[in-house]
Amino acid sequence: MSTTSYPLLSRVNDPADLRGLTRAELKALASELRAFVIDSVSKTGGHLSSNLGTVELTVALHTVFDTPHDRLVWDVGHQTYPHKILTGRRDRMSTLRQQNGLSGFPQRAESEYDTFGTAHSSTSISAALGMALAAKQRGEERHAVAIIGDGAMTAGMAFEALNNAGVADANLLVVLNDNDMSISPPVGALNRYLAQLMSGQFYAKARDVGKSVLKNAPPLLELAKRLEQQAKGMVVPATLFEKFGFNYIGPIDGHDLDSLIPTLENIKGLKGPQFLHVVTKKGQGYKLAEADPVAYHGPGKFDPTVGLVKPATPPKQTFTQVFGQWLCDMAAQDERLVGITPAMREGSGMVEFERRFPQRYYDVGIAEQHAVTFAGGMACEGVKPVVAIYSTFLQRAYDQLIHDVALQNLPVVFALDRAGLVGADGATHAGAYDISFVRCIPNMSMACPADERECRQLLTTAYEQNHPVAVRYPRGSGAGVAPLATLEGLPFGKGEVRRQGRGVAILAFGTLLYPALQAAEALDATVVNMRWAKPLDVALLLQIAAEHDELVTVEEGAVMGGAGSAVLEALQAAGVQRPVLQLGLPDVFIEHGDPARLLAQQGLDAEGIERAVRARFGGDSAPAAVAQAA
Repeated sequence: MSTTSYPLLSRVNDPADLRGLTRAELKALASELRAFVIDSVSKTGGHLSSNLGTVELTVALHTVFDTPHDRLVWDVGHQTYPHKILTGRRDRMSTLRQQNGLSGFPQRAESEYDTFGTAHSSTSISAALGMALAAKQRGEERHAVAIIGDGAMTAGMAFEALNNAGVADANLLVVLNDNDMSISPPVGALNRYLAQLMSGQFYAKARDVGKSVLKNAPPLLELAKRLEQQAKGMVVPATLFEKFGFNYIGPIDGHDLDSLIPTLENIKGLKGPQFLHVVTKKGQGYKLAEADPVAYHGPGKFDPTVGLVKPATPPKQTFTQVFGQWLCDMAAQDERLVGITPAMREGSGMVEFERRFPQRYYDVGIAEQHAVTFAGGMACEGVKPVVAIYSTFLQRAYDQLIHDVALQNLPVVFALDRAGLVGADGATHAGAYDISFVRCIPNMSMACPADERECRQLLTTAYEQNHPVAVRYPRGSGAGVAPLATLEGLPFGKGEVRRQGRGVAILAFGTLLYPALQAAEALDATVVNMRWAKPLDVALLLQIAAEHDELVTVEEGAVMGGAGSAVLEALQAAGVQRPVLQLGLPDVFIEHGDPARLLAQQGLDAEGIERAVRARFGGDSAPAAVAQAA
């Protein structure tokens, strides 16, 4: 990093260096920090809009609080690049989201300043409260601060934590980073002054004295409470946070250090749960991101002076796009269809569906549990819900999946995007476990399309069933097999033989069919496209087992409890004994990196599959690390 480009930032190696700077220097530092974030992300890709919105807030928090002794817990964590830069990782930002490089989210193993690993939404208040009460139990004086976005506040878990925290005697500060639809905008100098006043010791003590004096005169006490509420209500929103037991402060301008720092300093001197509402702007300071924060939410590499440019050659159609087109086509054919998403309209490919069918589109916010039960309620009334949800986020609604949908055998379709490894987002976002946790649920089925064409067809098959069905598909594009224009399905629960060989048969579940076919050419192996992890095509399986000496299962999912385990269970139930080699994701969390390289490292490319088969059933290659034989 050039010291001439960033003269102040180059002097900040940890937050302690901030605390010796003047207010004017901190403002200049914030400008340098914002420029560094833009420059850095343009070279690596990553989250941009959200990080540009937290620059001043990050500077203020690390200036006022004694981090890492005081704990900062960032919700979701995709807005922590300024935090990483100020906490000793500035020179490693060039490795962001790359294998063996910095994570795009907070990680405890990465830095002592990352006090809690986050990447799924709405966990910060719970974690920070746990830290605050643990400090109290240990007799330690420290503050715990949860920084949560307005989107994350839509999740029930956040309100569960608020409900608990409001009655806890803990030094907890919740900072609401309101960067989308602010409840009430800040109103300049008057608002700044009142925010500081309401966070100050004088206000707190005066309020407590007043309550003490008036407690023996209930009518006067009630009048004083009403006057206080009305006075605050003139400049701050009517809020439920004080009903939870928090002292509410704000809203204040989250880009104004002259407001943020004094307010935080005052709050630091208060005891008990505090709630600070700051209003920020996604993309702040970069006009292109301000104008289109969604497009700049998670861009790839780009030229900051030009912005995002559409590629000259259109990229291959992604599985997400296949789903989005199928959803629109099926909705046009069947007016019962509704689409449900937990705040992932763009990521799940539902933008066009919302435009064409606004009355049948439901974004329930970051509330996966609610999304699943909501879908169940609609299914009870004859509606046909399609829940578009990332595989990793369905984990959050597992109880609802079992009790509210499967137990009642309701016909809900779950479109599981981001199945398998997801690359740069790493372990927190990998869809490694869906086959394992879905196939053990009665009434549930699980389809594993091998390519884009099968994805569309199996979505139709899933929609035609009268029970819950999940269809899993990966991030990005696949083999490039163009979907058919029709809405024809495939036979429910049936696979197909794709290559006839001898000796060894490879049973492929999902997109790993194509590397399996490549490996089979060198092995002269049979390849079966199983298509369904549940129900398993047992008749086809037993036929293949009867015709071959060894079996290999291949899946981009956890080996433990996965599709390979289903094959073993079926063979055992039929009393058939065959050597089975299971290839899939091992019993470890796989961190961020290039998806193709990560798959190869797990032995799930063509060469890895061939090597593992030769090692297990003949040949001198070393066995793949992920292979488990039974």
